[in-house]
Amino acid sequence: MVIDGVDEVTDADFATEVLGAELPVLVEFTADWCPPCRQMGPVLGALAAQEAGRLRVVQLDVDANPVTTNAYKVLSMPTFMVFSGGEPVRSMVGARPKRRLLEELADVL
Repeated sequence: MVIDGVDEVTDADFATEVLGAELPVLVEFTADWCPPCRQMGPVLGALAAQEAGRLRVVQLDVDANPVTTNAYKVLSMPTFMVFSGGEPVRSMVGARPKRRLLEELADVL
């Protein structure tokens, strides 16, 4: 699922793209078969555009990337995790409107 402004990350590049990032990174653990994940597409695209330069937004396909998915014990889709300084600092499960997502991200931005 391609969303403008939202990059796809994989097991292979997760350490570089997410853990090594200078900005905080919002990772959506997602799956093609997950309707709420698809609903989040426009929200994440808008968030990526609005917070460009302050927050990076990426997606990780749980089916194609089991190592990272299991490492962070992701069981439900969508799961959102914010990584800052190489560590997960916030975790949220389930689709939500952009306003609520921004409220939940306020302390990490």
